[in-house]
Amino acid sequence: METRGAEDMFDFRRFPKDALILLLLTVYFPVGICLMLIRIFIGVHVFLVSCALPESFVRRFIVRVMCSVLGMHVRQKNPRSRDKNTKLYICNHVTEFDHNVINLLTPCSTPQLEGSTGFVCWARGFMEIHSASGQGAIGESLQRYCSTEGTPPLLLFPEEDTTNGRAGLLKFSSWPLSLTDSIQPVALRVTRPLIALSTPDSSWLMELLWTFFAPCTVYHVSWLPTVSRQDGESTQEFANKVQELLACELGLVATKITKADKAEHIKRKRHVVPQTSTAVRPGSIGLGFMVQSLGTDDHRIAKMAQQVMDVLPHVPLNVITKDLAKTNCVDTTITNLLENKEEMPMEATGTSAFGSSMNSSYSSGSAPTLKPAAKSFGKSPTDRHLSLQERKDALYNFARRRYIEKHGLDQEDSH
Repeated sequence: METRGAEDMFDFRRFPKDALILLLLTVYFPVGICLMLIRIFIGVHVFLVSCALPESFVRRFIVRVMCSVLGMHVRQKNPRSRDKNTKLYICNHVTEFDHNVINLLTPCSTPQLEGSTGFVCWARGFMEIHSASGQGAIGESLQRYCSTEGTPPLLLFPEEDTTNGRAGLLKFSSWPLSLTDSIQPVALRVTRPLIALSTPDSSWLMELLWTFFAPCTVYHVSWLPTVSRQDGESTQEFANKVQELLACELGLVATKITKADKAEHIKRKRHVVPQTSTAVRPGSIGLGFMVQSLGTDDHRIAKMAQQVMDVLPHVPLNVITKDLAKTNCVDTTITNLLENKEEMPMEATGTSAFGSSMNSSYSSGSAPTLKPAAKSFGKSPTDRHLSLQERKDALYNFARRRYIEKHGLDQEDSH
């Protein structure tokens, strides 16, 4: 799984870290609550109007104006580039309401591939399909839809999940690009002051309330020229080409991070155990400063270094970070340090310190089954000559067990 850079593509905090913006948000908060309540009332009327009026330019104009009152402003670039003969629009995914915004500009249909069905699906502006039939059946159904005359174009999001729209695009799934040989890319950029556009754990209803709370949310829609698949070009190659075009238009990076990678990244973020110990260990102050002052990659290295220091508190910080920069893995770094692969002088870091750390760690718990060293001078040559490899194995098993217990991991997750 590729998670490098995933931290920049999603917002896990609703509120900003900047002190000045946070102060402005505090002042704005009562105003935002009042706006949200007023907009909820107006939003009900927008929904009723959209249901009552037939599909037409007049309906889209009225609903677009009313959505501006709700704080959702829509701007489009190159409207003349929109191809009226296109049966498939391909767009990047930023918020839960992207399909509603595009529908304010031109008639289109977006299938609900997962989530609520029935009234909720219809009320949100989705086209309901029988997703339980499997992706193959869904693809055939949508292909028949695209080949039917008189139907509005399909609007699909090959990323299959949302990003914050600031760092990169998720890898495009190939099946949406297999429906037709010609598609029109639609680049979507969304901006909002004071608060994040979305967070992974938030539902669409909660996102709607935050949209009403915010001063405004501006959707910038850019229509790109129609793109056709070349002879001999595979569906995935076509998808990658469209992803590159959209990323270039938006000034973002076309990544290989998938929807599944995002879900795994969120899962790992949820299982991060906060540090509750109040004791100050050597290097903890330096690590705290390091976490606050460095960039995203260095921030991640610093967090991993903190995890290594939790297991090996007597190893110098510079040695840990140097090894982590090579391995990018906490478990591998712990193994390397225990096996002395970095030629670190174990005498300087205190081999005996490991022994004392183990003794103190097990003073209140169960004793380890494998001891790194004998407690007393052995009576026989066998007792006195415990091999170095056995000691390293004992140290590794202890460090691994301590790391698993500290972070609440399963045995399988630690491999």
